Amino acid sequence: MGLRGESRGLMVDLAKRYQITLNGNSRFGRYDVMFEPYKKEDSGIMPEFKVYNLKKEKNLKETVKAEFKQIEDKKYAVILAKKGFGLDKIRRYGFAFEGRQVLTG
Repeated sequence: MGLRGESRGLMVDLAKRYQITLNGNSRFGRYDVMFEPYKKEDSGIMPEFKVYNLKKEKNLKETVKAEFKQIEDKKYAVILAKKGFGLDKIRRYGFAFEGRQVLTG
């Protein structure tokens, strides 16, 4: 999934506060994006992006649930936890897409 103009602008703006890693490796899989804050008092962010798959999920809500399960099963947050961020300071988000329709959770 390529970044469009608005997405690139958001990433550039966030780059002032976060080290941004795309498609990085965790011990158990590849996460989509990781936002590691430069300041320890800020929260880390682990968003996951997925296109709705009619064969696997009934609706976008199930797609978001699947994303959270993937984040937990593949232990993506452990990367930031090992860098000194408490698990309570790591925000996890799921973005499910179906055409122009988007659901976040």
